[in-house]
Amino acid sequence: MTVSTTAHAVQDLTAAARDLLGVSRLTNRALASWVHGLPGVDQVGCEARAASLGTRSIKTTAKAWAIDTAISMIDLTTLEGADTVGKVRSLCAKALVPDPIDPTTPRPAAICVYGDMVATAKQALGDSGIHVAAVATAFPSGRAAMPVKLADTRAAVEAGADEIDMVIDRGAFLSGDYLTVFSQIAEVKQACGDAHLKVILETGELVTYDNVRRASYLAMLAGGDFIKTSTGKVSPAATLPVTLVMLEAVRHWRELTGVQVGVKPAGGIRTSKDAIKYLVMVNEVAGDDWMSPEWFRFGASSLLNDLLLQRQKLATGAYSGADYVTID
Repeated sequence: MTVSTTAHAVQDLTAAARDLLGVSRLTNRALASWVHGLPGVDQVGCEARAASLGTRSIKTTAKAWAIDTAISMIDLTTLEGADTVGKVRSLCAKALVPDPIDPTTPRPAAICVYGDMVATAKQALGDSGIHVAAVATAFPSGRAAMPVKLADTRAAVEAGADEIDMVIDRGAFLSGDYLTVFSQIAEVKQACGDAHLKVILETGELVTYDNVRRASYLAMLAGGDFIKTSTGKVSPAATLPVTLVMLEAVRHWRELTGVQVGVKPAGGIRTSKDAIKYLVMVNEVAGDDWMSPEWFRFGASSLLNDLLLQRQKLATGAYSGADYVTID
């Protein structure tokens, strides 16, 4: 995509935002008025509803379906400074054959890696249909000049990334500079070309549910295809109440604009029990239309192993040991 084409595409997103906000010029003041005009989040009510949804009992055939669905929604992730070509290839091999003793096991939706590992993952996955997601924009801090962020994104896309996971400038957001956050997301979105863009809010640094809601709407306004909770490098990462706020946001966004946006909780989701709680929430809050890998993902590294063990238990009636799955 040329600089000229990118500029025109960003102008299109800005024009669409002006139309939605009902203003002739997109300014920080207009964006601030819009996001602060969103309904506030009842913290007690939000946490109580999330806790209530987490108590639903899912058993037998429903549990088997939920486990397979959760596996199919995983972005199997390795984002360590010590990542090697061998580790990425091993992770891809696991995605291709999650459980060698049961070929009916679903495959994860994607492999998520740093940009320099995209070509390795693409080669290893071949034409399997498993996507390659790359973190970009100076992940996880996001502290880099915009030309660096865009170059980071374009390099990953040129290497074959199907999806880009970017991080917002939390400093700009928390200081009320919403126009900068909007503009950066819009520019990265256009640098993605045909790749889907997941916008990481890093909710653990946003402090309040109101901020999570505001950041969610801002990311969607700027063209994000997914909104994602966390990098996995900051605590707390994904939580049920935060994900509830984001699911409410995407549901309302579709009612408002007709555009459906996905949600990806990431970080700290390690067990089948955790994953099923999130699936119940997706169904109850957003609705059945989000119950697919196209619209909901788990960012995780160890979750797959527990899902496989639970799947084996349902099939055999006995718990398998940890050595029945590969060590990531």
